[in-house]
Amino acid sequence: MIPEAAKAAGAILVSKDQLFERADILTIHLVLSSRTRGLVAAAELERMKPTARLINASRGPIVDEQALISVLKNKRIAGAAIDVFDIEPLPPDHPFRMLENVLATPHIGYVSDGLYKTFYEDTVSNIRKWLDTH
Repeated sequence: MIPEAAKAAGAILVSKDQLFERADILTIHLVLSSRTRGLVAAAELERMKPTARLINASRGPIVDEQALISVLKNKRIAGAAIDVFDIEPLPPDHPFRMLENVLATPHIGYVSDGLYKTFYEDTVSNIRKWLDTH
């Protein structure tokens, strides 16, 4: 049933190895758990094409950070966009801050103009309500 569901969604079901070998952009969206910690390790990263890019906006420890640093330093993959890290905030001397093929954001990858607008409008509204009652 799973291959049919993939086909119905316009996708092709592939193995994990095939996914890493074929993907131009691989983006991770998983919950961190004992099953997902270290899910993307050196073996998976080495399977990626030299033109591929990895995006992790999920949880840092899902990707083996040292293995990712290694493939990035050695230009084994084209680059990475990382919004989550093993240690947050990211230390000032961390390699992700120095590598030219890394886009590192401070755990704000979920932010959009619409989300900010809603958040700040709600905040202002809540402050006004509080001021009106005090």
